[in-house]
Amino acid sequence: MRHKHYDFLVIGSGLAGLAFALKVAQQGRVLVLSKTSLEISNTEMAQGGIAAVMSQDDSLEKHAQDTLTAGAGLCFEPAVRHVVEQAPHRIQDLIEWGVVFDHDPDQKISLAREGGHSARRILHVEDQTGLEIHRQVLKRARENPNITFRENHFAIDLISMKKMRPHYFGRDMCVGAYVIDKNTQEVYSQTADFTILACGGAGKVYLYTSNWSGATGDGIAMAHRLGARIANLEFMQFHPTCLYHPESRNFLITEAMRGEGGELVNDRGEAFMRKYHPLGSLAPRDIVARSIDAEMKKSGADCVYLDMSAKSADFIRSRFPQIYKRCLELGIDITARPIPVVPAAHYLCGGVMTDLNGRSDIDRLFVVGETACTGLHGANRLASNSLLECLVFSHDAARWIGENREGLDRELGDLRLSELDIAKWQPKHPGGKGAKGRNFAQNNDENADELILVTHMWEEIRRLMWAYVGIVRTNRRLERAQHRLANILSELDEYYSSFKTHSDIVELRNIAVVAELTVRCALMRKESRGIHYNLDYPKTLIGRAEDSII
Repeated sequence: MRHKHYDFLVIGSGLAGLAFALKVAQQGRVLVLSKTSLEISNTEMAQGGIAAVMSQDDSLEKHAQDTLTAGAGLCFEPAVRHVVEQAPHRIQDLIEWGVVFDHDPDQKISLAREGGHSARRILHVEDQTGLEIHRQVLKRARENPNITFRENHFAIDLISMKKMRPHYFGRDMCVGAYVIDKNTQEVYSQTADFTILACGGAGKVYLYTSNWSGATGDGIAMAHRLGARIANLEFMQFHPTCLYHPESRNFLITEAMRGEGGELVNDRGEAFMRKYHPLGSLAPRDIVARSIDAEMKKSGADCVYLDMSAKSADFIRSRFPQIYKRCLELGIDITARPIPVVPAAHYLCGGVMTDLNGRSDIDRLFVVGETACTGLHGANRLASNSLLECLVFSHDAARWIGENREGLDRELGDLRLSELDIAKWQPKHPGGKGAKGRNFAQNNDENADELILVTHMWEEIRRLMWAYVGIVRTNRRLERAQHRLANILSELDEYYSSFKTHSDIVELRNIAVVAELTVRCALMRKESRGIHYNLDYPKTLIGRAEDSII
């Protein structure tokens, strides 16, 4: 059953993957792979909400302009308008799937405001919007008989038609993936008519992040190895307010708190954001993160603070119950004292390049969610556009496949993807120097020793990226990072070729690849724009902005 061919192979079980699965389930059998538990993803960590024009006081044009402004001139405007116009319809999908958004006393949907938005348009479920959306969409997907799930199954690499059949003369296509069962560390091939990367972002490439532990850029690394174009990885958005506490290093303090009157103050209790931007604490995220970084460097302080004293204790407890509860568990009563916060790697605006239907450069390979670079976010994501992006492009990818599948299948002629003879997985890295003949899985002591080294290398990459490719960059720092990453990749190349495939080693390889691609993208950009700020090129170039494409 494990090797059974599916119509759709969805790699990732966050909102993008689940929404796509629900949309195509009527077209055929769907297999969804989750690298850990189905309940764990970045989606369920999204606190603030989802943006859509739902009020007469707002307009599609305002939402589009706010997105374009936040994107600092790099957004692909057709993508922006495409997403904004669909937003109310995709909200209706969520409601039909069982999501109940918060309502005002007059029974209208409650709309919050966040940084960069000119109107209230953020639908939410208290301060756990992503958690509730994921819970309801997963429940609906589990009820669908055409959707199969495999937990703890991790895609290693995509399967190329040209590698399977060297004499195939068409454009290369993806016919599935090699997958490792994390319970047994066994590798098997999984074929499908269409493969969808919905693997999320790459926050774990950095030392401090709001992301879950599995956000290791797997989809980007796999697509790159297959030959798909990657763009704009220099634009890793640093969320301005992650809780600063030794026992909770990735707990996000939602931007909605600033939307409800929260004020950023320094270690002397002084509100400082008006010095940097007229919108103060509601400025776009890139500006807020850099401003916090500047204040911390000036004072030498380890953090700044988010002051909610303008709101009553009852309001804070009812509007932000999860944040209140979590902070209280750590000894911080946010109704009585400011919250210590620091910026942390949060959301990747670049990724695998796609069109407006989620199609990559590789036939039959679609990319949705944070793994994709659709042009929506440009150089900086507008708050609460991320969940919306997942829904819109999953919907459009499913629709496009439905409308074009017959023609695509005709192009295959007598070729049947379900009958392909897939080569057995070869763990040797394509650029490797050859295996040393060791199989560390056969020796438990050696296995444990080598996996400790994996952890050390992981930490080295993350610290390197935080120090040299962080909120503020210089050419010298980027070049140092590039040099060290080249050495790490060389070590990994031999390491990966020398031992039996293990999920931890695969993740390490992926973050190293994404880190190196990020530095290359950053060095390509001879300006500061949006999230990317380089002291050697402090000005933004005038004229049409260009993507950094690899």
